[in-house]
Amino acid sequence: MPSYLVVGNQTLDSPDLAEAIKERVAKEPSTFHLVVPATPIGGGRLTWDEDEARAAAQERLTATINRLHAIGLEVTGEVGVQDPVQATRDALRGREIDEVILSTLPSGISRWLGQDVPSKLKGSIQVPVAVVTTQKQAVSQG
Repeated sequence: MPSYLVVGNQTLDSPDLAEAIKERVAKEPSTFHLVVPATPIGGGRLTWDEDEARAAAQERLTATINRLHAIGLEVTGEVGVQDPVQATRDALRGREIDEVILSTLPSGISRWLGQDVPSKLKGSIQVPVAVVTTQKQAVSQG
């Protein structure tokens, strides 16, 4: 059974990511593990609170796991460190994953695309990486 690691934050509820998951499940039963990096909360502030970022990430994670369980998917998850590349590498330890699905906001508002996270991720892990860029217009975080 294929196993996928989904890395995302603000885009976990996007139709684009839902479609990417649906495409994989349509081929054959699959398992999913979500990692939500605890990225700083936006809003133009110069400082950020790590506890606040972790709480927001946990809320998104819980809501997404509940939504995917409700449609019958086998899914687990964790809140990761702020850096999405390191969070992905941490989540891969001890897991057999067939593909990483990186879910981001659109170019121009995505911090992750601005930091070239897809290329950094592809260069640092041995697992194929698919990038799903949502069309959702929101405050940048991931």
